[in-house]
Amino acid sequence: MQKLIIGSLTALALAVNVANAETRSIKMGTVAGPETEVMEVAARIAKEEYDLDVEIIEFTDYVTPNAALADGSLDANAYQHEPYLQSMVDDRGYDLAIAGYTFVYPIGAYSEKYDSIDDLPDGAQIALPNDPSNEGRALILMHNEGLITLNDPEFLESTPIDIAENPRDFRFREIEAAQLPRVLPDVDMAFINNTFAQPAGLSLDDALIKEGPESPYVNLIAVRGGDEEREKIRQLVDAYQRDEVIEKAEELFKGAAVPGWIE
Repeated sequence: MQKLIIGSLTALALAVNVANAETRSIKMGTVAGPETEVMEVAARIAKEEYDLDVEIIEFTDYVTPNAALADGSLDANAYQHEPYLQSMVDDRGYDLAIAGYTFVYPIGAYSEKYDSIDDLPDGAQIALPNDPSNEGRALILMHNEGLITLNDPEFLESTPIDIAENPRDFRFREIEAAQLPRVLPDVDMAFINNTFAQPAGLSLDDALIKEGPESPYVNLIAVRGGDEEREKIRQLVDAYQRDEVIEKAEELFKGAAVPGWIE
């Protein structure tokens, strides 16, 4: 009997240790590239200060990380801005929430054929991200530059069908965001998120059109609804919002990453 009791207590202790180990880990989704390198700095801080093990899982598209978060494969992800998150929630019914903010990564319009938007010919072919919020983001920039007129320039999910006036007959190609650097040689201009522009060797300084610091598209750390205040989530957000993380982003993005948590 004594042996049975001791064995049971040992098994219980092992189970408690396993449970505790699980609570000190978190699965974080990122998009492969420099944003993952930035997250690695936050993961190191989280381990050093909170003994929190952050497992970073990389993705190569914008859709899968939210699906993985919604189905429980991830505890959090960090790759998107609020308009995109909201569009996914509205379209797919995900119960996702914002745990904290990361950086503004400005979108830019690039060309291998022209040095200025004034040089774009009538009928130029322009590639846009095909996800709802980033496509609208690109079209709003074109509207602000006077290249097109949108029915509602405040509508963040505008698509080409929402263009009221296109006096220069621009033609639009809707492409998955990650593929835009690859199609750049085949079009006259392409709007590329900095997530994919920087790894492709594109500098925001060379963009024909780019967002300013007033951009509302601040990237964020997303979690499932109700997890925002969980201890390990708060610790992760705190580990991310540090000077060391800002310094890494500055090194990688050369000034094209603006901290979104500093007012």
